[in-house]
Amino acid sequence: MSHATQERPVTAAPRRGSLAHARLPRWAPAAIAGGSIVAGIGIGAAAGWQSKVQWGLVAALLFVLVTFALTTKVEGSRQAKDRVATSVVWVCFVLAVVPLLSLAWVTLSKGLEVLDGYFLTHSMNGVLDAEAGGGLYHALLGTIEQVGIATLIAAPIGLLTAVYLVEYGGGKLAQAVTFFVDVMTGIPSIVAGLFILATWNLMLGFGPSGFAGAMALAILMMPVVVRSTEEMLKLVPNELREASLALGIPKWRTILKVVLPTAIGGITTGVMLAVARITGETAPVLLLVFGTKLINPNPFEGAQSSLPLYVYEQYAVGTDAAVARAWAAALVLIAFVMILNLVARGIARWKAPKTGR
Repeated sequence: MSHATQERPVTAAPRRGSLAHARLPRWAPAAIAGGSIVAGIGIGAAAGWQSKVQWGLVAALLFVLVTFALTTKVEGSRQAKDRVATSVVWVCFVLAVVPLLSLAWVTLSKGLEVLDGYFLTHSMNGVLDAEAGGGLYHALLGTIEQVGIATLIAAPIGLLTAVYLVEYGGGKLAQAVTFFVDVMTGIPSIVAGLFILATWNLMLGFGPSGFAGAMALAILMMPVVVRSTEEMLKLVPNELREASLALGIPKWRTILKVVLPTAIGGITTGVMLAVARITGETAPVLLLVFGTKLINPNPFEGAQSSLPLYVYEQYAVGTDAAVARAWAAALVLIAFVMILNLVARGIARWKAPKTGR
């Protein structure tokens, strides 16, 4: 070309539509929540409502409605729906936590009035229910023995049943077992107690004992263990099983050395959930163990007491001293379940397979 190349003029790129849009400030949710609480209190006080629960429900409803209205006006309807969903989640969380914290606070404040070393190491032998004094050692010992025996019965049976359903089952027998496990999950505790009463006590002629109560508790515990263990075993990747089997390891050893250690954390949590369920049962103990004021360390002979039965008996008396003992026993029962859960989590973390190199 004989002439210099002409440069083409550079045109500016077309401006795209801005993605920025108006948003509520970061402090808006907290401000809306505070205003809703104040408005809920004001509406409840003006209406003469005595229940603080009604005030809280009004405040929660106002929080969701005001959040939706402001977000729709400022950010648009699409973002408003997202914020409303988030607000509903927070409201449900608060509604679930408030009763729990209230229960813990009331139990602590009332239970600590009586709870001391003497209360934990003495029984009600020689103490009238209407009088001050006495303790719950006999009930605590009975609960430990009954729950321990029930766990020794139910945990192995439930674990082996879940292993069969996940690793071996697949036919009509597995379907039948699954059906009956689902049915047993909804069995009322009184029905389990009546079953043991009819078979163990009336048909076989045995008297009241902690072991009879433990068998009824084991019936209530087994379906929970089976269901939780079954779900945990299903979460174990099949690749782990296949890799073990490819090395020539027998299936039973693969289950024992690979599958169960991988799921041990969830299995332990499921067992603890089952233990927590049976620890507070009163009906089977009332039918089969009868309760006593004396210390009976033998769970296979004679009447025993337990913490739930002790709480029921003391609260039924109705005097100030008895009600105080009932609150203290309830606090000990909660602490007992919490300690079991902490120990179980520690064992699960200790036995769980190491993920690092």
